[in-house]
Amino acid sequence: MAVASGVIAGATGAGGALAQTIAVHAAGSLRAPLTQAAQAFEQAHPGTRIALSFGASGLLRDRIAGGEPADVFASANMAHPQSLSAGGAWGPTRAFARNALCALVRPGLGVTRDTLVKAMLDPEIRVGTSTPKADPSGDYAFELFDRVERSGAAPAGSASALAAKSLQLTGGPNSPAPPAGRNVYGMLVANGQADVFLTYCTNAVIAVAEEPGLQRVDVPPSINVSAEYGVVVRKGAPAAAQAFADELVGGAGQRALRQAGFLAP
Repeated sequence: MAVASGVIAGATGAGGALAQTIAVHAAGSLRAPLTQAAQAFEQAHPGTRIALSFGASGLLRDRIAGGEPADVFASANMAHPQSLSAGGAWGPTRAFARNALCALVRPGLGVTRDTLVKAMLDPEIRVGTSTPKADPSGDYAFELFDRVERSGAAPAGSASALAAKSLQLTGGPNSPAPPAGRNVYGMLVANGQADVFLTYCTNAVIAVAEEPGLQRVDVPPSINVSAEYGVVVRKGAPAAAQAFADELVGGAGQRALRQAGFLAP
């Protein structure tokens, strides 16, 4: 749940100063590194609390645009924060990390990087994605479908065939809530709801650690999509909000992102 920013009456920080809470809305794929970055920031800035709210970036953007209080928005794409910047109430959007797509594959399927496209096009293979527009991961997956056809890796009509057969299992406004303490993508594949699921490589690493029977398959570079993450700060937000965003762009937050497998912007 998001928490409004500003001074909280009755709460005190170091030296008796009134504490403040900075509301940070962030893409679900950032949960581990941003939780680590927030803890480090709070230790370095006594009296400041970072309240994290995670979800699909498109849905978070809509909540913010609808009036939900937020000071910092860290998105899995550049377009959603840029739309807030264009509205005038938020500052400039800055890139702070990159990701790529990987495939999570159910046990026994035996997919390799070289056979991934063929497997996804197989009518018997269920391909899972996140929900486009609501979740950038879904947008990147559909862009990958287009690249499959444009690159010559599959015949004409393959992009529309993949889009039509894809199961948009998470990230949408009506998708089931992710299970507490469990990677939703690994759970969906382990439970048999998809044979192949396209998600961020950082998510795939976590999923395989939780569900050792799953296979992580790298997407061929010729069709992979580079996911660029952007962060934006609300105009008039407390100075600590800008400081936290600065840490993500070029400070200690970058160390947490590298440790989690994110690439430099």
